[in-house]
Amino acid sequence: AKMDWKKQVILVTGGTGSFGKKFIEVMLRDYQPAKLIVFSRDELKQHEMRVGGFNHPSLRYFIGDVRDLQRLRRAMQGVDLVVHAAALKQVPACEYNPMEAIKTNILGSGNVIEAAIDAGVKKVLALSTDKAVNPINLYGTTKLAAEKLFVQSNAYAGARPSTRFSCVRYGNVVGSRGSVIPLFIRQRENGGKLTITDDRMTRFWLTLEQGARFVIRCIEQMHGGEVFVPKIPSTRILDLAQVIAPGAEIEVIGIRPGEKLHEVLIHEDEARSTVELEDMFVVQPTAALWFGREWESVGKPLPDGYRYSSDANPDWLTVDQIREMVAPFEAEYAHTNGR
Repeated sequence: AKMDWKKQVILVTGGTGSFGKKFIEVMLRDYQPAKLIVFSRDELKQHEMRVGGFNHPSLRYFIGDVRDLQRLRRAMQGVDLVVHAAALKQVPACEYNPMEAIKTNILGSGNVIEAAIDAGVKKVLALSTDKAVNPINLYGTTKLAAEKLFVQSNAYAGARPSTRFSCVRYGNVVGSRGSVIPLFIRQRENGGKLTITDDRMTRFWLTLEQGARFVIRCIEQMHGGEVFVPKIPSTRILDLAQVIAPGAEIEVIGIRPGEKLHEVLIHEDEARSTVELEDMFVVQPTAALWFGREWESVGKPLPDGYRYSSDANPDWLTVDQIREMVAPFEAEYAHTNGR
């Protein structure tokens, strides 16, 4: 059944972040929901978002932290859909402040789940990351724990039509805060060399717009308990550097704590319960009493030992595609630096 977006009241945790802003922009532009609630803890970012053009009559701004269950309960009154995007996500910051990452990413996710069940929210979709697969850093580990919480929480709902929880898992977002693209542009403009942690490195990439649109589609299609993985292209970090700064000197500075050479979006053991569709994979919960096998009639099973990783991806960005991907950040850099 097609979803009537115009009737929905939607809350976005981490609504002032890169993803939150793009999701809200697409929602206001193309779907016009009844109400959109930005839930986040930084009043300055909310203020900047408001004066930066996000002052639509259907927008509401809520100061609050996902660590605060009472506040989430209040914010979710009358809410139909929750997109859970709030997280501490910088790998080194999480390594150095592990308890903080656990409080926000794991306990905060638990709070979002509790509040959503209590408020009778219909659907909750959480954002995850390729770093949650076979994690080697704390950030990925907290996101894996959050995924497990979201999938298993469907069991509390039982058979009655109540809250459903699913996850979306994807790779690096082009130009989100802390992304390598603005860094390379700055390093080039400052006449210095580009710093790369390892020249063999590969990553999955997608744009904020693609991420937001994928999330919207998953909300429409979710039954509860799935982890949705889009099929997205890979790029070598070296190719990215060479497109941004052709011929620039490159300094290899060594891999950072908790960093991988290649990311994985679906590992071999998960592949057994995953089905493949034209443009995405759906990881089904393995031992779920609430979950029918809705996806098996739509998708096809994966071959034995299948692994979806950034170095073995059949789909690679061409030089022209990388240029296209980088162009908006070049323009933004030029604009903010008065060129």
